[in-house]
Amino acid sequence: MPPLRLLTFTTLFPNREQPNHGVFVENRLRHLVATGEAVSTVLAPVPFFPSGAAAFGRWGAYARVPARESRHGLTIYHPRFAVIPRFGMNFSPFLLHQASRRALRRLLTEGARFDAIDAHYLYPDGVAAVRLGAEFALPVVLTARGSDVTQFPNHPTPRRLILDAVARAAAVITVSAGLRTALLGLGAAGEKITVLRNGVDTQIFRPLEREAARAALGLTGPTLISVGALIERKRHHLTIEALRLLPEFSLLIVGEGPERARLAALAERLGLAGRVRLLGAVPHVVMSQYYSAADLSVLASSREGWANVLLESMACGVPVVASDIPGNPEVVRERAAGLIVAANTPAGIAAAVRDLWADMPSRATSRAYAERFGWEATSQGQLAIFRRVLYSDRSN
Repeated sequence: MPPLRLLTFTTLFPNREQPNHGVFVENRLRHLVATGEAVSTVLAPVPFFPSGAAAFGRWGAYARVPARESRHGLTIYHPRFAVIPRFGMNFSPFLLHQASRRALRRLLTEGARFDAIDAHYLYPDGVAAVRLGAEFALPVVLTARGSDVTQFPNHPTPRRLILDAVARAAAVITVSAGLRTALLGLGAAGEKITVLRNGVDTQIFRPLEREAARAALGLTGPTLISVGALIERKRHHLTIEALRLLPEFSLLIVGEGPERARLAALAERLGLAGRVRLLGAVPHVVMSQYYSAADLSVLASSREGWANVLLESMACGVPVVASDIPGNPEVVRERAAGLIVAANTPAGIAAAVRDLWADMPSRATSRAYAERFGWEATSQGQLAIFRRVLYSDRSN
């Protein structure tokens, strides 16, 4: 049987200027393609900006993204789509569709052929994807990943468009049972929704020699690590505030974003600046050094789909303390993995850290737990869905 020919469609995909952007989508796709049973061309639109001038700040990076590039043997195209700052939420799926249909038509004219569209993130990506599927007669499999289910449906127009996209899709994947439950609560049909959790690459994320990793970062005492974009929903401020109740601990925060100045000011105001280090963005492939240097990992997010950082930390032998939100208890099931906090407050985080610290699982035990979450089952689940969709489509 020849491999499935997929068009992977998403705005969440790494590029030369943003190597960590949507890396979780790339990771899943890489493992799917590695089975030899699927091939993929990636259509990853980026917002249009006229130049990379400093006046645009971080948005100027989009202007420097190449129109075409290769990563890990995948060919990625980056068509530009228009954005309307601040007021574009309701229009973005249609602007995304217009730019992407031109790019897809060009690929088909040049001889590319596809069996199905593999689309990630329901809004605006999924809404645009089902329109591409209808126009080019391709079945669409959507993957819901987090705020596309938990946040965007709070707005009337996105909610209506998301439910329409789910209804028109051939199948829908959610990365956690919590997201599936949320989609059902919005009114989506349960028979087309399958849960396929994310996995962890245990070759990239692995325990490194602890003392060498700590020496490289200049660490001396017990150390927490918190990994994620510096945005409000990651709640890094709660972990910083928890340090007041954990005087022996220091904290590494890995990530970049608009909350950086506020978090630095908070640490300064609380007299914790000497124990909090904002390290900025770190390349995915070297994160093992940072996890391995830490004793515990903390994720205080207010919402997640499936928090990849939890498994990444465990795969490096470092247990986690995670907020009690949908998705996290599906990852943290045993003490070998870590603990779910009783309350996502500074006091709750501090209490969970102390509890875990008093009776720590060994690094080998945490690593062994993470090894149960490889990518093979997820890849096979994807293949089964695409084959079912294509068989059903051709038999009707």
